[in-house]
Amino acid sequence: MTKTGKQGFFSERQWSIVASIFLMATSAMGPGFLTQTATFTVKMGAAFGFGILLSILIDYVVQQNIWRVVTLTQMRAPEVANAALPGSGYVLATMVIFGGFFFNIGNIAGAALGLNALFGLDTKWGGVISGAIAILIFASRKASLVVDKSMIILGILKIILVIIVAVIVAPPVADAFHQTILPSHVDFASITTIVGGTVGGYICYAGAHRLLDKGTVGPEHIQEVSKAATKGILVVGVMRYILFLAILGVVVSGATIDLASKNANPAAQAFQYAAGTFGFKLFGLIFWAAGISSSIGAAYTSVTFFSAFKKDITLKQRNVCTIIFIAAALLLFVILGATPASLLVFVGGLNGLVLPIGLTIFVYVGACRKDLLGNYAYPKWLTILGVLTCILTWYMGYVSFTTIFNYLKAL
Repeated sequence: MTKTGKQGFFSERQWSIVASIFLMATSAMGPGFLTQTATFTVKMGAAFGFGILLSILIDYVVQQNIWRVVTLTQMRAPEVANAALPGSGYVLATMVIFGGFFFNIGNIAGAALGLNALFGLDTKWGGVISGAIAILIFASRKASLVVDKSMIILGILKIILVIIVAVIVAPPVADAFHQTILPSHVDFASITTIVGGTVGGYICYAGAHRLLDKGTVGPEHIQEVSKAATKGILVVGVMRYILFLAILGVVVSGATIDLASKNANPAAQAFQYAAGTFGFKLFGLIFWAAGISSSIGAAYTSVTFFSAFKKDITLKQRNVCTIIFIAAALLLFVILGATPASLLVFVGGLNGLVLPIGLTIFVYVGACRKDLLGNYAYPKWLTILGVLTCILTWYMGYVSFTTIFNYLKAL
């Protein structure tokens, strides 16, 4: 009897970890992920590989610190911030909710563009359908289970489809690997943007908050949490590099990818050039899966930051707030029309600017506030890497600030 109970608990715990990995990974692999990677690969060529490598290293340190602190303190990110530096949680929550909301408009637009490519459906109707699906998921009586399963299914679908595109194209792998280590030039604005699109804003808290909801917390689970954070980053990193190679193969073949016009969609152009009508339809399916899964992840995680303003919010109240959050983003999308690629790039950059604020607070908690961690002996190597990453992300944000806000001019 005891054995059966333990097995059941183990299965539930493992399920929560897998779900958390995919929630983080699918949130990071949204329309912004596709658009940013396509845009910067076209601009920088093989040298963009270095940016991806650096972003993966930054992502690793960020996720390890944030996931550990959240699960050890057993508090949501804004509550951790307020406990460490009174008032900072409100600032962090406001920034994350603001960034997540505008990113969600882009996610709905991405899903709409995907349905447009697949079926020729008007983008406004595509947005309404996609937004309605996301709303229905949170309206379900078993919303938690549906969210987990949706994230896993959509995540696996995106991985398979992107690999298919990479196989179709013959990218210059040797040159890409060489410039990943020794780039011909470095663009910090692009790195800040892709870091923001991968682990900035709400994304770095998505998996940690899901683990908190599932009860996978405390020192006894810290090794599993650490492994889960690493696996999530590896999934995102590998997928970003595969997508980079696929688009690089298109670029070096001589294809002209439009980045200048207001409604340019570099990812769609690259997929269509690579495999004609089939490639364009494939892009549509990938973009829809990316848009709908990221919309769910962005809404879920952003709403968990409401705890900064109302600590005793119930699960039912949170689901209602999530539905309203998605509905408001959908309404703005319908009013504004299809969001251009520039918004997805800009919000990724904005999330990259927000990243060092939260990271600095969490590294401080890990290094100096053992009282919040239950006197857990925080790894010194992780603290050192965290401090170095804080310095690097603050510097990148400083040198990239003007460039990132220039993306607004293209809106």
